[in-house]
Amino acid sequence: MVWGVAAALVANVLYSTGFVLEKRALAGMPPLSAAQPGRALLLLAGRPLWICGATVLALGFVAQLAVYRTLPIAAAQGLFLSGLVLLLVLSSVVLGERPSGRERRAVAVIGLALVMVVSSLYGSSEEISHSAPAGLLLALCLPTLAAGLLLYAAAERRARRRHRQPTTGVAYAVAVGLLYGVSSLAIKGISGHLGTSDLQGSVPALLASPYPYLLLLTGSSGLVLSQTALQRCRASLIVPVCSTVTCVFTIVSGTIAFSEPLPEDPLRLLLRIGGTALALTVLLTLPRHDAAPASEGTLP
Repeated sequence: MVWGVAAALVANVLYSTGFVLEKRALAGMPPLSAAQPGRALLLLAGRPLWICGATVLALGFVAQLAVYRTLPIAAAQGLFLSGLVLLLVLSSVVLGERPSGRERRAVAVIGLALVMVVSSLYGSSEEISHSAPAGLLLALCLPTLAAGLLLYAAAERRARRRHRQPTTGVAYAVAVGLLYGVSSLAIKGISGHLGTSDLQGSVPALLASPYPYLLLLTGSSGLVLSQTALQRCRASLIVPVCSTVTCVFTIVSGTIAFSEPLPEDPLRLLLRIGGTALALTVLLTLPRHDAAPASEGTLP
């Protein structure tokens, strides 16, 4: 359990650092468009700072594999949310983003949720599953992918309207969070195959499963969509909302697909569910629109 918690905290540092580096690189780039993924990828590939950020994020995925080998999926996701506190600090120091009071309170709620989830692991002997029925997994993931892409397209249409309120990007973040939620389930399945003693023999079974193909699909599409959203909106808003949606989807769908039981002890069950519910409130309390800048000459 200790190694799993340590790996989750390392993953959080890598994720937060990677996102901030990517956001910094995106600031000086031409506008990206999700409708032109090829052009977006070429622009991204030409930025050394962005490549550095993407590499750091990739290392975070490697750490995530270790987490899923040692912790139940619900507990792992609760720990991943702790990275949002570090992200808020980095986005303020490095990017100069200033979170609102409501956003700072939301991060405090996440900190409390983290404490509750970690407490639910004390004395835990829960079974950790490493595979899921392919039919059930696809039944959960494919509609989620469709919903995420449709939501992103709807957000794009609203963004093109004239006289619209400045958006914080919550709709973008929810859409990307759904895609990354599917990615988390795929990583969970891949970790189960790669963790066997017969690594060479597990490769054919892995390729026959839906996990690598779901990861490839969500990784490629999520890359373009997330970078477009990051360029347009604040990282201190996009990443927390995206992470919260990913967490909630992964906990609910992953617990069902991988048949991982929740804690039997009433107190630990209350801490696990309560921590997840508090994390979800982050999404519900964040504003949907930024304040419009005051026009010159406007009276106070």
